[in-house]
Amino acid sequence: MRFIFHLPRIQPNGGWKNFKPLTLERKLYILTIALEAVIANKFRSMLTALGIIFGVAAVIAMLAIGNGAQQEILDQMKLVGVNNIIIMPRSQSKMEEEAKKDDKGKQASEKFSPGLSLKDAESIKTMIPSVSKVSPEVVYESPILAEGVSVYGKVSGVTPDFFDVFNLTLERGEMFNEEQLKYGKAVCILGSGLKAKLFPNVDPIGQFVKCGNVWLKVTGILDNRSVSANLTENLGISDYNNQVYAPIQTILLRYRDRSVVTTAMIRGGSSTVVFDGGMMSSFSEGEASEDGNNQIDKIVVQVKETEFINQTSEVITRMLKRRHAGVDDFEIKVPELLLKQEQRTKDIFNIVLGAIASISLIVGGIGIMNIMLASVMERTKEIGIRMATGATRRDVIFQFLSEATMISLSGGIIGIFLGLTLAKVIMEITGILTIVSISSIVISFGVSASVGILFGYMPAKKAAMQDPVASLRYE
Repeated sequence: MRFIFHLPRIQPNGGWKNFKPLTLERKLYILTIALEAVIANKFRSMLTALGIIFGVAAVIAMLAIGNGAQQEILDQMKLVGVNNIIIMPRSQSKMEEEAKKDDKGKQASEKFSPGLSLKDAESIKTMIPSVSKVSPEVVYESPILAEGVSVYGKVSGVTPDFFDVFNLTLERGEMFNEEQLKYGKAVCILGSGLKAKLFPNVDPIGQFVKCGNVWLKVTGILDNRSVSANLTENLGISDYNNQVYAPIQTILLRYRDRSVVTTAMIRGGSSTVVFDGGMMSSFSEGEASEDGNNQIDKIVVQVKETEFINQTSEVITRMLKRRHAGVDDFEIKVPELLLKQEQRTKDIFNIVLGAIASISLIVGGIGIMNIMLASVMERTKEIGIRMATGATRRDVIFQFLSEATMISLSGGIIGIFLGLTLAKVIMEITGILTIVSISSIVISFGVSASVGILFGYMPAKKAAMQDPVASLRYE
């Protein structure tokens, strides 16, 4: 019996003529060699990974800012309600300024307008089919007293639709019933902030609060709802937590109805409202002139479908102008459209920030490629020895590619922790909401690994193409 052995033939370039795919054992051995090379050059490896570290950290921090901005927009949309249109009266001073600039406006201002009223709200709800809910609102500032504690706050006259439109829910208690709404009963619902101030240790349900000179019985407490200062200024949204809510007829009957002309108002003195033999509230001449004859301070209209918002807004404008004798004494705001426009602006800004942050990852990848190319030149003799002792081109490519990937992955891991820390620091120092999502971590880490493989392949290929004979002679 005769045995024939076929020995592998070494090519001039040091590769095997017929080599098999790398086995798991061979891969682990090469990975060990690559890890030893990275550890042996710790300082150089750390410098190489700096670009990846800062790139990943920047991407995570920028995406966290973007997620925070998006969440703020969504929260604001919840606060202003869905598909809402806000109608507010214009101040007398603003109308007078516009009248001075325009002769048409001057002629229109000379006409009498009944101002914003409950009848306007009823007409909008009755005549426009695309409207689902209408919430008129009248607001007065007044001292609020209970349990010996006095605070200065707002008393709002509303309907039950107000709570539906703004997604407000009761923590406990009951909503206004039909009788209380129709006859203007002396009842109210407290915001959570006022409840904490006036009744810190007492259940307020069934208790009485004195608003100005009117005693109101507490029938319910609202759930806590925070509102940003920016939203309050731009869209006229009130701080729901620090208000007393009463039926709108209660406010008009027991406080003041600006649509009613009194003798005191005609004489030009202060107007005083008397109810049940007692003085409810008094308002100065200056205040009356500023409020004009607007019976209510705001009408919030909720549209059934988003696509009907613009058309409904136009119809409301024409309707109110006709009802107000052509006087443009009101202004209409569409919070959802304003917020969506703001969201688009922030999205563009976030994309730009993300693109700028991603550039640092590319720069980090170029840094890896440069250092690995220099490493190939330094380790030419080592490559020659490895190839002369049986290493294939695939072995060399896998080794250098592994080194580049290890550096980028380690940089990615450090960058993730740095990005989390950076996002937290930004939120603490600037007050900007930052939300780090799992997807941003996965994306940044995946990109860092891809960058290591992509930019590490060229140096690895160059190392594998070395001539083993020339490499052995290299000094």
